[in-house]
Amino acid sequence: MTRDELEHIIRASADITGQYEFIIVGSQSILGAIPHPEEVFTVSMEADIYPKDAPHLSDKIDGAIGEGSQFHDTYGYYAQGVDPSTAVLPADWQSRVHKIQSGATDLRIGYCLDVVDLFLSKAVANREKDREFCMALMKYRYVTPGSALALTPTMPLEQAVQRALRARIRRWTKALRDAGHDIAAE
Repeated sequence: MTRDELEHIIRASADITGQYEFIIVGSQSILGAIPHPEEVFTVSMEADIYPKDAPHLSDKIDGAIGEGSQFHDTYGYYAQGVDPSTAVLPADWQSRVHKIQSGATDLRIGYCLDVVDLFLSKAVANREKDREFCMALMKYRYVTPGSALALTPTMPLEQAVQRALRARIRRWTKALRDAGHDIAAE
């Protein structure tokens, strides 16, 4: 997905729901902070989105421009209507969002996660695709282990889960260093 395609999804979501502001979580929220990232970050054809002030309207987005919709068939990308519980995020993540607003969004607003918040939400999910995404974020220096570890205590997780998350980040860092990548120190 490209930044232009994400702007289209924001515009279409606004048309569908009548809402003005949207939260984008998931991998394509990277397009807020980094409009033109390396290809490894743009392979997904879906954007996870919900109306900021009316998350219950996400089903309308999913139905109209979701996977398998005419929109998806026409453009080759789609929106997945989600809700605020979809991504586990650090405290104060809202203060770090990146705003997308342009003529291409009909001046509607999409708030994308900051890259470190995106990293942590993916690290918590810990699926294979999430691990690959997180390690690529460190490899391309969009996230440092230190920045992720610094926010780990603010994650709404039990202490044992936070410890496991810190250990996971350190394991990924070691694996990247062992593979010859110059990863910043913690």
